[in-house]
Amino acid sequence: MEITSTIPTPVPPTVPLTGTTADQTIASDYDTFLLMMTTQIQNQDPLDPMNSDEFAVQLATFSGVEQQVETNALLASLNTQTTIMGMAQLASWVGNQARVAAPVYFDGSAITLSPNPAIAADSAQLVVRDENGLEVGRETLPATTANYQWTGLDKDGAVLPTGIYNLTLESYSGTELLGTTEIESYATIEEARSSPSGTTLLLEGGIEVPSIYVTALRVPDQV
Repeated sequence: MEITSTIPTPVPPTVPLTGTTADQTIASDYDTFLLMMTTQIQNQDPLDPMNSDEFAVQLATFSGVEQQVETNALLASLNTQTTIMGMAQLASWVGNQARVAAPVYFDGSAITLSPNPAIAADSAQLVVRDENGLEVGRETLPATTANYQWTGLDKDGAVLPTGIYNLTLESYSGTELLGTTEIESYATIEEARSSPSGTTLLLEGGIEVPSIYVTALRVPDQV
């Protein structure tokens, strides 16, 4: 059964029509405008023809709509080409490990974490929560940025079951909590995908993240 990421997806605000829908709307208006103008010319009074200035304005409007249709088509083509180029570049990432602040998929194997405690911290706590937000593990980490191998232990020292977990880092100065931050970890990239919101990466365990979230890459044999 595929497990999906718990990263929340922001809901974009309502925006004006763009892309294919907008192109179709403009093209429809363009055709309608052309039909109306030609009909007007055909049915004008020969004794009282259309004012030349008015006709010039309509022609200018006609030209502007035509240019808008062509511009939208060009932008759509450029967007498609950019997406293809991005996918081609990301193809070489598949199979490598990405460092990203995202939920982790634990299957019994140790996961490399990349903590970043507060500058003034003299100790740090790794807090582990399951997909329901319940705290299931907590352990002390060195107050350094050195990689840490998390072995997936719960509060009692037993190995956690296979699943997706959310990890955060609490930084302390003495007993004072300086702050809580997400903790980055390494996960294998299984696939690169294109979506309306941009290119995303599918990590092991079915976790999907935007490619721009990645802060480092490494090949598995360099761990």
